[in-house]
Amino acid sequence: MNKMTVKDVALQGKKVLVRVDFNVPLQDGVITNDNRITAALPTIKYILEQGGRAILFSHLGRVKEAADKAGKSLAPVAKALGEKLGKEVVFPGVTRGAELEAAIDALNDGDILLVENTRFEDVNGKKESKNDPELGKYWASLGDGIFVNDAFGTAHRAHASNVGISSNVAHAVAGMLLENEIKFIKNAVDAPERPFVAILGGSKVSDKIGVIENLLDKADKVIVGGGMTYTFYKAQGLEIGASLCEDDKLELAKELMAKAGDKLILPVDSKEANAFAGYTTVQDTAAEAVTEGFLGLDIGPKSIAKFEAEIAGAKTVVWNGPMGVFENEDFQAGTIGVMDAIAAQDGATSIIGGGDSAAAAINLGRADKFSWISTGGGASMELLEGKELPGLTSLTDK
Repeated sequence: MNKMTVKDVALQGKKVLVRVDFNVPLQDGVITNDNRITAALPTIKYILEQGGRAILFSHLGRVKEAADKAGKSLAPVAKALGEKLGKEVVFPGVTRGAELEAAIDALNDGDILLVENTRFEDVNGKKESKNDPELGKYWASLGDGIFVNDAFGTAHRAHASNVGISSNVAHAVAGMLLENEIKFIKNAVDAPERPFVAILGGSKVSDKIGVIENLLDKADKVIVGGGMTYTFYKAQGLEIGASLCEDDKLELAKELMAKAGDKLILPVDSKEANAFAGYTTVQDTAAEAVTEGFLGLDIGPKSIAKFEAEIAGAKTVVWNGPMGVFENEDFQAGTIGVMDAIAAQDGATSIIGGGDSAAAAINLGRADKFSWISTGGGASMELLEGKELPGLTSLTDK
């Protein structure tokens, strides 16, 4: 990576602005998954150990109007972060103004402060998410010319709290998490050890068009599963029953299959049910075709075996998107089968591209089986697609 990192700048005595991704799930004010907080700890600890004064920015959820602010304060995050660090995290509870400025001025070397949810600035104006120049300049003024972006999850967006601050400081650098995300995902796509196998799941072809096209050029094999399977099936004239299908993408599916040849690997059977919810029958299809009135909700056992064989021997594996409705135990087998097949490749670099795939690996107890699990769904998708990320390009070149 040709961008400066947090280890390239002197931090002692400096007010260091840090964009983190603390967009964690909350239920009744309780954090139900703190992985994103944990992922940010190495960068935060490094800044504090170097004698920096860390001033953290993060969003939490979507906020468009005042009513949306309810339940979206970062106060529970400040408490959880303090417990992990074993020290107080100053939390003024505001995004700007005299109270915030006074709290920052009172920081000593090695202290840490968390600014309130940056999306609160979107109420009646979208100043944060539209990268308002005044807001980016104001937040930049709170520090001493050093900005550390460690929020990969928002790196594909140009917001005031990343690109806006970057544009108004002397040094905008990558944190350790962002550096690792880029290293693993970008290197896997641009300079993979071969054989390189990409596995794409999820519901819609339209969500993955760019990724499929880019990976067909770069991977040795592209395995497709999940709901988008049935758009490819229908494009071949196969019966798909009541399965999910994007009829407006049938021609595109035909073009992708023609372009890919035998590089594109599709399932050869499905686990189908007679309803999405409240079903009374679950069964495996004999081959590709889905029974009329049924819908495919996971890949079947023949597909699992086929995918295992295709993954065998891979040295680089990138996986984005589950093979079925993995939240339901009846339709987890495909996703588990793919995860276990990836984990069985000794010495391979294995990367999960965030989103539902990451949730599946974590929830199903396979997180420790992978080389890297991305913290950003949309950002990892855009990297896999070969796009430039505004949050990365705005950093200072080495």
